[in-house]
Amino acid sequence: MNASIVSPSLNGVLDAISGASTLTSRLKNLHDRLLSSVPLVDRIACALYDPKDDILRTFINSTRQGEAITGYEFRLSDSDSLSQLASTGDFRILDDIPRLIQPCNRHSQWLLEQGYQSSFTVPLFHQGRFVGLVFYNSVQSGAFTFEAQRDLVLYGNLINMAISGELTAVQSILSAARIARDFANLRDFETGSHLERIASYARIIAREVGPACGLTDEFIEHVSLYAPLHDIGKIGIPDKILLKEGRLDGEERAIMESHVDKGVKVIEKILDDFGLYQLPEASLLHNIVRLHHEYLDGSGYPRGLRSDEIPLEARIVTVADIFDALTCERAYKRPWPMGDALAELRRMAEAGKLDVRCVDALMRNTAGLADIMARFRDTAGGS
Repeated sequence: MNASIVSPSLNGVLDAISGASTLTSRLKNLHDRLLSSVPLVDRIACALYDPKDDILRTFINSTRQGEAITGYEFRLSDSDSLSQLASTGDFRILDDIPRLIQPCNRHSQWLLEQGYQSSFTVPLFHQGRFVGLVFYNSVQSGAFTFEAQRDLVLYGNLINMAISGELTAVQSILSAARIARDFANLRDFETGSHLERIASYARIIAREVGPACGLTDEFIEHVSLYAPLHDIGKIGIPDKILLKEGRLDGEERAIMESHVDKGVKVIEKILDDFGLYQLPEASLLHNIVRLHHEYLDGSGYPRGLRSDEIPLEARIVTVADIFDALTCERAYKRPWPMGDALAELRRMAEAGKLDVRCVDALMRNTAGLADIMARFRDTAGGS
């Protein structure tokens, strides 16, 4: 079967999924259309794969029966069957889930609790590289007949197209920013390890505050993707200021703080050049770059915003950035021990500067922080 051929029964589906704002809403629209041909599909969910960590993460879902699972991570190599899908591109059918699945982890336990009886799993690829999985679930056993599989593979292809389109857009932004950094020779503040740490810290915070704040896995993924771009404006700051040992004077401090507005201009230029202003999460990226130095009490810069004027994505990146700045070595300081850095974040939260929920998220995950600091340690000469 050629999954790249869209059958006439899918007329109008492309319009339905392209007209929605986020990938989550597009998936829900597609689910609506799908039910006319495969009415027994009670859930569609996509998990994204991170090859750096060999981790599958919940990403988007449309759940009509039961409660969605969110904020879940799973090591791909721990599942032989899913690893095989990733390597071969084949599909997987489970026709009697209660008989075949044991409650050995959070996902399998959740699957049984929701009463799903059968599932159909299709791998997703982007530019020939495995990027994730789409799961179809039903509360009916044996729901995925040959005819149903045929249609669902085609719908899976549409989901793949939607996700690939967004991944391409995100990669365009990240690649353009990376080229700008390389061109400006910005290494001391923007090492690859620093960028990985910022992304990982931001993910921890977003994932922890997610349930209370109603964050989707899609939102969490975008915060992690865009967090490393927060300081892109430093490519416009002279090295004599950027790399100065010791305190900056008033004039130098003003120049350093201008990196925020410079970063906004860089991001706007990238979005404009690549025609990506229509990207649903462009505003999230803009907020991270523009507002990551604002404090809740109005003492931040450059706009002195307060409280609800600062969106959650910016608050998350602010805490991640300060923690990394405190715990890594710079030309002008030694790294702080993790405990001291967390104590400083707590002090700033109690003073009304930082979101206490974001600080508490880090304090509840010290083992994860230690692992990130060890895995993405700066090499000699970096900071």
